[in-house]
Amino acid sequence: MTVKRAIVYIGVGSNLGDKLHNCRHSLQRINQLPGCEVTACSDIFKTEPEGVTGQDWYANCVVEIKTRHTPFQLLKDLLAIEYDMGRIRTKRWESRIIDLDILLFAKAIIESNDLTIPHPLLRKRRFVLEPLVQLAPDLIHPILNVTIRQLFNELPKGSSVEVLKEET
Repeated sequence: MTVKRAIVYIGVGSNLGDKLHNCRHSLQRINQLPGCEVTACSDIFKTEPEGVTGQDWYANCVVEIKTRHTPFQLLKDLLAIEYDMGRIRTKRWESRIIDLDILLFAKAIIESNDLTIPHPLLRKRRFVLEPLVQLAPDLIHPILNVTIRQLFNELPKGSSVEVLKEET
């Protein structure tokens, strides 16, 4: 019997060290997970930190994967990648070498102490919605029943994002 692969969207961010390298390296690591395949990646955007001051800008993107993992198995693997890359969690919204968030996992709706899907702040974050709209503009949010494009269009004007270019 074959297990159907779920389509999952993961937010990727870094604001410490070589941000572009950190994002790209995490994508390679995700693609190496047994039962996971990276199928698309948005542009990498330069974004302002939200909710905090005094932090360096972020590199953010969204990656689409296909996986045979359960949401909790995938979370465990993503946390292991973060740890292996040097992420140490001491407080909420601190600077980080890498941050990997499950945004959407097929049509799953999960609310537990360890995992909430869809990501609870997805609809409010330009740095997530702008790259996600590149990959899946017509994807329906499983709780709000609106498209990703609609969520993006409803964002208030505010924090800016721009495609991050390689420094030469």
